[in-house]
Amino acid sequence: MNIILIAIIVVTVLISFKGFDDQSFFRKYEFHMGSVRAGEQIRLISSGFLHADISHLAFNMITLYFFAPVVIGHLGSLSFVIIYFGSLIFGSLLTIVFHKDDYNYRAIGASGAVTGVLYSAILLQPDMMLGIFFIIPMPAYLFGILYLLYSIYGMRAKNDNIGHTAHFGGAIGGYLITLISNPHLVVDHTFMVVLLTIPIIILFVMAKMGKL
Repeated sequence: MNIILIAIIVVTVLISFKGFDDQSFFRKYEFHMGSVRAGEQIRLISSGFLHADISHLAFNMITLYFFAPVVIGHLGSLSFVIIYFGSLIFGSLLTIVFHKDDYNYRAIGASGAVTGVLYSAILLQPDMMLGIFFIIPMPAYLFGILYLLYSIYGMRAKNDNIGHTAHFGGAIGGYLITLISNPHLVVDHTFMVVLLTIPIIILFVMAKMGKL
């Protein structure tokens, strides 16, 4: 496995476990809108290394483990790092757009970065198949779309501390960075390029209608 991918997973696990045991550490580095607007921009990135619980952490790291090698194999390690952290930042920026007036808004998780890698991998290899629960076959693009639709539900429900808005920002980040650096994909994988915009369009239509 790629050493950079291993490093990201290990660092995320270590920081997440530190956050599980140290509430002051968790509060210092989570995404908190009031603190971000007060100038603590480090939270835009540091929040991506914290998680709500072990299942949240495991889901993100397992998803990253399966999809990152596709991006690394097609584009190389540097592009993977750019997509990962670019998507993390896109996720935080979209969160600011949606929640800028809610000074009490809090969120954590690598979901934005992971979703960006997921979207990038699907654009690069549209015929990918996943084994849900390691058994049930599912096209990767369907998983990606369902994942974002679930995020819409999470954004509407607002019943947890997970950064559902960041999922979309991350998806947009991974989508744009991959296409800008590899414009041939628009021609080579036109159907998938169009298909993956659907949940993003749904999000912004719902936002425009005040449904979020």
